[in-house]
Amino acid sequence: MGVIHLDAGVVIGLLDANNAHHTSARVALEQVMGDGHGLAMAASAFAECLVGPYRRGLASVGVVVGLFDRLPIGVVPLDRDIAASAARLRAQHAGLRLPDALVIATAISGGAVQLLTTDRKWPSSKQMKVKLNITEI
Repeated sequence: MGVIHLDAGVVIGLLDANNAHHTSARVALEQVMGDGHGLAMAASAFAECLVGPYRRGLASVGVVVGLFDRLPIGVVPLDRDIAASAARLRAQHAGLRLPDALVIATAISGGAVQLLTTDRKWPSSKQMKVKLNITEI
């Protein structure tokens, strides 16, 4: 057992029954939680999860915050080492956006056993030369 890090798309998909990733997000989270893994997310990804709800109103924000409390999903703050690691990843992989590099760097820094994402555009773990199982759901 270990900690599974989540990209924002997983939580966004879980919360929206009309989202293309809703079912795969629900199944993936049920599986990792059933296996006894903890859940965590980069603070930058947590912020991404809150953008749409803030547009809809405070009740929607409460739904997201409530989900994080119930599951629970730990929110990992950005620090200097994570920022530097993200910058290195971004510099080495032109197609990797900085928000995604921050998520990956946070998972690596936290010793995650796996990172779940809905993003198909990320380079593979092998291409990035990182010891992290990045799984697209």
